[in-house]
Amino acid sequence: MKIAIVCYPTFGGSGVVATELGLELAQRGHEIHFITYKQPVRLALLNPNLHYHEVNVPEYPLFHYQPYELALSSKLVDMVKLHKIELLHVHYAIPHAYAGYMAKQMLKAEGIYIPMVTTLHGTDITLVGKHPFYKSAVTFSINQSDVVTSVSQSLKDDTYKHFAITKEIEVIPNFIEINKAKVEEGTPCYRSLMAKNDERIITHISNFRKVKRIPDVIKIFYKIQQQIPAKLMMVGEGPEKENAELLCEELGISNKVIFFETAMKLIKFYVSPICFCFHRKRKVSVWSLEAMACSVPVISTNTGGLPEVNKDGFSGYLSNVGAIDAMAENALKIIQDDVTLSTFKKNAFAVAQQFDIINILPLYEAVYEKAIKNQFNSISS
Repeated sequence: MKIAIVCYPTFGGSGVVATELGLELAQRGHEIHFITYKQPVRLALLNPNLHYHEVNVPEYPLFHYQPYELALSSKLVDMVKLHKIELLHVHYAIPHAYAGYMAKQMLKAEGIYIPMVTTLHGTDITLVGKHPFYKSAVTFSINQSDVVTSVSQSLKDDTYKHFAITKEIEVIPNFIEINKAKVEEGTPCYRSLMAKNDERIITHISNFRKVKRIPDVIKIFYKIQQQIPAKLMMVGEGPEKENAELLCEELGISNKVIFFETAMKLIKFYVSPICFCFHRKRKVSVWSLEAMACSVPVISTNTGGLPEVNKDGFSGYLSNVGAIDAMAENALKIIQDDVTLSTFKKNAFAVAQQFDIINILPLYEAVYEKAIKNQFNSISS
């Protein structure tokens, strides 16, 4: 198939999932065209089946805000016609599904019919999408998609709860590439650069937005380091980073917390950390799956799609949102004892194997075939 993938090109989970999906599809012989405003961070164009098309948004003084949706929909039309693309796969309801629908209509006027698969990832539904300014557009875009998927059952339930959706939503969970994520023997160990031999390492990776509850992560670590020697690796960038650094100073733990940019190779942080501390309200995290694929147990909240991945008392622990004391206690249960830690590490890897891309990719291929079949039947009728 010739597939156009529209996504955000950043380190956010949706962009990572979309990029890794496209890379694997290309390996299986599909022709993949990424269409976005910047080359995705994980995209290396080393496969003849991979293509990247940049969306340029001209600057006009007339526009206070430059119309990205207009530029994107026009680019989609041009690329579909030029490369004979057979299917659009858009990640995030807005603006991508909205732009995809407009592209479909423009193509339809020229006698070109192309199906669109929309994948919902989280904040496009639970945060941005629920805003009164966008809710009608989100509802319309989802209902106009040929096939809709979500990355967790929880997100699917939330979508039906908050929007008047008439489409069936299929759950296809986020995935991990076990062969790429696991740490091979002989991989350089960076532990000595991050902590002393007697210090446990806690890691948090995100884009440092309020929904990630960054202050909670730091307060959890504050309690952990009171009980055992430990260091916290905060990997990411975003609007909450400066406040996080100030909170560390207020708590007197700046010397125990190291901030890194996500541009660095994340394997450095999965090789050594003992406990991956992930604190989020919504959906399944790509970072939590990658951590478990590196045999790193997860401390997380029990909301959204996280309970669908992190098995309480097996691969890590689940706690209520804001339960700082409980999360610190759960982390200590794992890392205070080497035998317990070893067990949780093995369990975390076992869970991650269930979400290997080799198990998830066929589900997307089936969805693509369904969308194309539905489009053909619609035209025929």
